[in-house]
Amino acid sequence: MKFLSLSKKILSILLATFFLWAYSCKTSSSQALPPHPADTSAYKLVWSDEFNGTSVDTLNWNFETGGNGWGNNEQEYYQAANATESNGYLVITAKKETVGTNGYTSARMTTQNKKQFTYGKIEARIALPVGQGLWPAFWLLGSDISGVGWPACGETDIMEHINTDSLIYGTIHWDNNGHVQYGGNVPSSPSDFHIYAVTWDKTAIRWYIDDVEYKEANIRDNINSTEEFHKPFFIILNLAVGGNWPGQNIDDSKMPASMYVDYVRLYQ
Repeated sequence: MKFLSLSKKILSILLATFFLWAYSCKTSSSQALPPHPADTSAYKLVWSDEFNGTSVDTLNWNFETGGNGWGNNEQEYYQAANATESNGYLVITAKKETVGTNGYTSARMTTQNKKQFTYGKIEARIALPVGQGLWPAFWLLGSDISGVGWPACGETDIMEHINTDSLIYGTIHWDNNGHVQYGGNVPSSPSDFHIYAVTWDKTAIRWYIDDVEYKEANIRDNINSTEEFHKPFFIILNLAVGGNWPGQNIDDSKMPASMYVDYVRLYQ
């Protein structure tokens, strides 16, 4: 009986060791795999930038420059030098360096007058920097902004993140006798790569992270005066430093801080 009892104990230990090893292998391999691409079965790819070159393609992108606060009291000076392309990624880097009266630099890129669209699915695979005062974003603005101004042009924030928060925000902004906004947020792991996307049609705008919808804005029936969202929009990628939303306290120990973009794709 002693021998049988000892054998059972040894067998139990061996089985426990095996299952722990198997679980460890499964966990390690799943962490190593990239996230699944968003479901695009109902759409056709009509435009993309895969960032596989050696410099940013200026046929696709404009660089906005300046350090005027950008309507949010941001602290950075935007310049083209802070956006590079290498190893299959667009890298937008915020740095602690002085240009004029600005103590930081970064980059802000748009497809204005180069790529605009009405309706579709727009997505990007991005890894975000995390630190107090950092504000990366992937968003859309109405192409008629020069004529009607903001917020009458409309704005769709596909992804915004601030500071050391774990939340990812998706929001629309428009004009209804003044600025109005609607959106939501979802917990995430911002420093990891995720696919951030919206689908946009005549009835609704829906936000996704890695294929999972977390918010919907009904722009046909339930939200008033949203005619802005039935006109062309263009794409923006930027990394702000400081501002009204993240605050003006910057963690300089996180500098330089980089936002990595694997691709931007538009389906219709």
